[in-house]
Amino acid sequence: MSQLCTTNELHMNIQDLINHVATTIVDVRTPREFMGGHVSGSVNIPLDEVAARIEELRSLQPMVLCCASGGRSGQAAEYLSKQGLDVTNGGGWHKVNAQKV
Repeated sequence: MSQLCTTNELHMNIQDLINHVATTIVDVRTPREFMGGHVSGSVNIPLDEVAARIEELRSLQPMVLCCASGGRSGQAAEYLSKQGLDVTNGGGWHKVNAQKV
């Protein structure tokens, strides 16, 4: 029998991951968007460069991905997960930033 997580438990797991010392926050927005504001300490790898930079991304695991709203980071997370990478879609960068302590 599987266990269901409550929203608060899921939120805490993501928050713990975001704040874990080994986690890299990867922002998949364009460089221009990134320059307009981003999570402190995050790395900018635009969505259109993800496939070409797969080896670099392997070295950044585990990762939490973010973008403006979660759409692009969701696409990147799906692709990277299929490549066997340890990745979580954190959603919009403001949401990720709000969970950073």
